[in-house]
Amino acid sequence: MSISAYVFIECTAGAAREVATQVSKIEGVQRANATTGPYDVVALVEAESVHILGEFIVTKIQGLAGVLRTQTNVIVD
Repeated sequence: MSISAYVFIECTAGAAREVATQVSKIEGVQRANATTGPYDVVALVEAESVHILGEFIVTKIQGLAGVLRTQTNVIVD
């Protein structure tokens, strides 16, 4: 059974669109959009487990140029 989560991404100034484009190309990302508000990009991600989700975020998303920090909210329903 897989889990889904919203990943809220804060970026360096001017990087939101490029980060959203790069995130949307990663396998497991259902959607990624540049947004307004306290976070610059919001991504919907699917993974096989919480452990895999954590590894995915640390290695695939936080490693992208322009990403400052992330907040992950696991979907519960």
